[in-house]
Parts: sequence; C-alpha cells; structure tokens
Amino acid sequence: MARPRKPLLSRDRIVAAASALVDAEGLDAVSTRRLAAELGVSGPSLYNHFRTKDDILEAVADAVSTQVDLSMFDPADERDWRTALHDWAVSYRAALKAHPNIVPVFARGPGRRPAGLRIADAVFGAMVRAGWPPAQATHIGALMRYFITGSALASFAGGFVDDESAYDPADYPHLGRAHLLAEHRQQVDEGAFDTGLVAIIDGLASRYAATVRT
Repeated sequence: MARPRKPLLSRDRIVAAASALVDAEGLDAVSTRRLAAELGVSGPSLYNHFRTKDDILEAVADAVSTQVDLSMFDPADERDWRTALHDWAVSYRAALKAHPNIVPVFARGPGRRPAGLRIADAVFGAMVRAGWPPAQATHIGALMRYFITGSALASFAGGFVDDESAYDPADYPHLGRAHLLAEHRQQVDEGAFDTGLVAIIDGLASRYAATVRT
C-alpha cells in the first residue's frame, strides 16, 4: 500500500499554523524554525511563501481582518451611517477579542494587507457617501481604529490586582473597591467599550449636524 502523501505546503497552511501559535503562545512563539517543525517541513521551504516572520504575522492579521463584518457599508444596506459605524465597530472588536495576541500587529495600521485595506476603504467610502467631507471621513476612520484596537490591547479591569492592601485609602482615597475589578473584568471592559462607542458616535453625529448646517 502506498504511503499517504504529506499535504503540500501552502500559504494557507503556514498562516493557519502561525495563527494557532499566536493564539496559544503569543507573537514571540512564531519563528520559521518553530513553524517548520509544526508543519513537518524544512525551514527554508517557508521562504518560498514568506520572506520574513513579519510577513507571516501580517498575513495572520489579515486573516483575522476577514472575520470583520463589512455588510453594513454596502450601498444597498439601509442602515444609516451611525448604526453602520456602531455595528462595524462591534464586529471589529469581536474579531480582535477572539485573537488578542495579534492586536499589536493591527496597531501598526493596515499596511499592505488586502483585508485591512478593504476595511479602510469600506469605512471611508461609507462616510463620504453619508455626506462627510473626505478629510473628516479620514479622521473618522483613524479615530475608530485607535479606539477599537486600543480597547482590545488590554483589559482595564485586569490591570488592577485583587489585593486590597495595594490600595491604601491614605494614598488612593477613591480606589477602595479597585481590588474587586478583576472579578468583573468582562462587565467593566464591555461597559467601557459600549459607553465609549456611544459617546464617539453621538459626538460625530453632533459634528455632522454642524457640518450640514454650514
């Protein structure tokens, strides 16, 4: 009986293996030697598909970007720009929350990543169609990227230790319950994101109204 052939090495296989490593162990776990071992191939064979480790991480980030819903920016979609921006932000953050270790790569900007550029193009196009001047549409895209990636980089609640003695009332008179934040991490972080998103969109709506009047 013939021995089963090994699956051919491909960009998709490399990205899938790198994604699994990033999710499980973080960015530092990814190296050509480690990926080659995971895939059962020689290290140099990876260079037929990617030049550097950074190229691989960019591809992982792009794969995550494809999970972001952009349907709300379709010209045929009936959602107004406020609702579209809200729904997109929620979808974008959900994708990053599912793969938090890759967020630092997103923080660099879309670069040449096709899916990342499609996101930027969709947001900019939708804002211009809604009546925003191009410069303001660009600012909105930047603002939302800063807010979404920043909210996914780390947990606010998780930054506080659960040791009550760390928050001496003599030094921190308003942090008497800070040691309890870690227990309510998801509630705090989700609430902060929702509050911030509503505030941002309300602020944009006010500016939009002023722009239209002028």
